[in-house]
Amino acid sequence: MLNWQLASKQQQAQCLTRPAIAVSDKVKLVVEQIVERVKAEGDKALLELSQQFDDRANPRVLVSEQEIQDSGSLLKPELKSAIEQAYANIRCFHQLQQPTAKSIETQPGVTCELRYQAIESVGLYIPGGSAPLPSSVLMQGVCAQLSGANKVVLATPVKGAQTINPAILYAANLCGINTIIECGGAGAIAAMALGTESVPKVNKIFGPGNSFVTMAKQLLSQTVPGLAIDMPAGPSEVLVIADERANPQFIAADLLSQAEHGEDSQVILLCNSETVIKETQAELDKQLSQLSRANIAEQALQNSTLVLVESIEQAFAISAEYGPEHLILQLADANSYLPLVKNAGSVFVGDYTPESAGDYASGTNHVLPTYGYSKTYSSLNLMDFYKAYTVQTITKQGLFNLSQAILPLAEAEGLDGHANAVRMRLESRND
Repeated sequence: MLNWQLASKQQQAQCLTRPAIAVSDKVKLVVEQIVERVKAEGDKALLELSQQFDDRANPRVLVSEQEIQDSGSLLKPELKSAIEQAYANIRCFHQLQQPTAKSIETQPGVTCELRYQAIESVGLYIPGGSAPLPSSVLMQGVCAQLSGANKVVLATPVKGAQTINPAILYAANLCGINTIIECGGAGAIAAMALGTESVPKVNKIFGPGNSFVTMAKQLLSQTVPGLAIDMPAGPSEVLVIADERANPQFIAADLLSQAEHGEDSQVILLCNSETVIKETQAELDKQLSQLSRANIAEQALQNSTLVLVESIEQAFAISAEYGPEHLILQLADANSYLPLVKNAGSVFVGDYTPESAGDYASGTNHVLPTYGYSKTYSSLNLMDFYKAYTVQTITKQGLFNLSQAILPLAEAEGLDGHANAVRMRLESRND
């Protein structure tokens, strides 16, 4: 436990320091080599990369549409129903975000509009570690579906002799995705960015991944004209603000639910009660032993701190400085504290709102800014799948009136051509 009031500035800073993201020159070199292979050899490179990195004896690039259509019949009813419920809630919340065109006459005869257009082609990356992630398919796929993107490509690795998990396919099918490639890592990112014989080239790539995936997204977005990525990615994190009446069992469970993501995850508790902190520590020890990923969570807890604060208001100030991916408020009358929230990817309000709800099925998106990027980035939302553009329409009289602003500014900037484009129209305005 760290007592914030008694801690030095250095100790306070250390408490809020995230584990370093290892971006070695070796990772960059490997990714560059993979990108060049995919660029030169297309599908052949993808198949060889699947053999090399995923131990695939008989790899393939595309999943057949028939397999996608038949996937629901391979699921247990309770899992199928869970995916459908999550899909419905996520779609409901993101449907609310549909943009509408706006128009205003800024002065007589001058009309300006803001219009929206779906990004034409998007790529969705779904990591394939120790378990399938249908929730990640839903979080990205629903947004792509609602935007009306013309082409949606989903990429996910398949390991060894396994077949692609039907839960992934069923979630994709609900989202209307029928182009699924069985390839992961930097190779999959390169395929979507550059295009191959089987993989359509996309305009924007979404989804989390390991250091190789992250490096590929960054490098390709800098070198492929017009290619964009969703947001910078780092290890998962959660910060809990709790008061003296908070339930230590709930707090510990929330901390561990994030700690089990990975050894580089970070969890922080800010609480105004020393008793609650001590009881939470005891609960962490107790619950940790019951987790299947206890070794991972235990390593993550080494990066984490339980902090005694002087007041709840101080806790919010510390949280704002940290900028957590997930912020959980286990507070009495927690809603009243929402105006104090600054720099958080997603907020979970009250004792019965675990972070797990947002990860799976409440309806909000679980693709969130990490590593302090919540200070400048938003959670993934429908607008990430759109681009906005402006339209202006001006009458002859409107241009005459507006020229009183255009001409002096153009002349002040020494842009005679700009001024001339207006004058020529003014001189012929009565024609």
